[in-house]
Amino acid sequence: MTQGFDRVNIVGAGLAGSEAALMLARAGIPVALYEQKPEARTPAQVLDGPAELVCSNSFRSNNPLNAVGLIKEELENLDSPLLALAKEYSVPAGDALAVDRERFSEAVGQALTDEPLVTQIVECVTDWDSDPNPWVIATGPLTADKLAQRLQEELGPSCAFFDSIAPIVDAESIDQSIVYALSRYGKGEGDEYLNIPLNKAQYEDFVDAVLTSPKVTPHDFEKPKYFEGCLPLEVVAERGRESLRFGAMKPVGLPDPATGKEPYAVVQLRAENHGRTAYNMVGFQTRLTWGAQTQIFRALPGMSEAKFLRLGVIHRNTYVDAPQVLDDRLALHRVPHVHLAGQITGCEGYIESLSVGHMVARMLARSAHGLSWQAPPLQTAIGALWGHLRGAMRAPGSAHEPNNVHWGLFAPLEERLPKRRRKERRLEIARQRFAEWRLSGELSYPGEALAPEAG
Repeated sequence: MTQGFDRVNIVGAGLAGSEAALMLARAGIPVALYEQKPEARTPAQVLDGPAELVCSNSFRSNNPLNAVGLIKEELENLDSPLLALAKEYSVPAGDALAVDRERFSEAVGQALTDEPLVTQIVECVTDWDSDPNPWVIATGPLTADKLAQRLQEELGPSCAFFDSIAPIVDAESIDQSIVYALSRYGKGEGDEYLNIPLNKAQYEDFVDAVLTSPKVTPHDFEKPKYFEGCLPLEVVAERGRESLRFGAMKPVGLPDPATGKEPYAVVQLRAENHGRTAYNMVGFQTRLTWGAQTQIFRALPGMSEAKFLRLGVIHRNTYVDAPQVLDDRLALHRVPHVHLAGQITGCEGYIESLSVGHMVARMLARSAHGLSWQAPPLQTAIGALWGHLRGAMRAPGSAHEPNNVHWGLFAPLEERLPKRRRKERRLEIARQRFAEWRLSGELSYPGEALAPEAG
């Protein structure tokens, strides 16, 4: 059935690991999936199940003119099992894909259980020396200390940055006579988000409180280095008093029904689950102390009785210098049967982690069947992300840092076009190159039935 190995060992049942396990099993390859939960958890985890979304419940935009929307389109064409489940257990979120965390995790867990070629093992893996078969380390940005130490022995010093998560509010504790339901510009069903309107004085008071209240600080030996795509709200506020109003608290396209006008600023709340019993404070990831969070957020209009199901926290994320320490198959140079996938590689975001897990599984599936592997073109979204991990578009001398998928990772356009046409042209080229890649024979493996190509 396979050539060269009997099974694939995957460490970590997050998005990357779960996606890789299901993809490999569907290619006829046995998988041993190691997960430390419920025996142990990282500081950011609360659920026992796989594919836990620890920060937000959003997979972000579905619009293919946005690179993250395009990568979803490509994954759908590749028959991604986790993307299909995310859509099945989605909650209203305008033109974004957001999911009910618990139901999504349960569904992924059931899919893994139902797959006869996946053996799930509760164990804290500390090395890969016991088995010469391929390993996929998909332990995420909070890799357990002993395994992280083992990686460091092979790789030398690792990179690190800090991440923070946003509070979740009980829906019944929100005063909806003040807070109003509306999606920006009425997208989606038009009422997927709740909005807290602020006038100028309320906004100024909020910024003052955020800037002056106590924060959780890293240890003395840790130098804070935040990911630009997920900055704590107080770090944004420190960059200028209007920064939040042009970011997470942007009121554009959200007129208050009480006045018919856009407020000075808005705090948006996005549904956490299908029943809309809990809401996430969008863009309010924070390192404020819990006492400060409770005081500041309850001072917002309509939030005086707010009950917080979770308050924001800060945590340390680790990742490797992928272009330096991994080869073109995302394997360790010094230990070529050990591959990395997910956020530990320096991709950032749910859909990005899932994508890397998907592609590592495809690469191993082709290898198992004695086939060569050709990475996806840099003009595609998945190829651009893969290229980021290979340093393809990195400026000379610059460091490898975590990145969401975005147009800046793509191969540059060869033609000069007006700004308004560039994204449209990038999308046209991406779809064309993706279709060519699908037809090249370098993508599939024996017995696979790919989903029909999207238009």
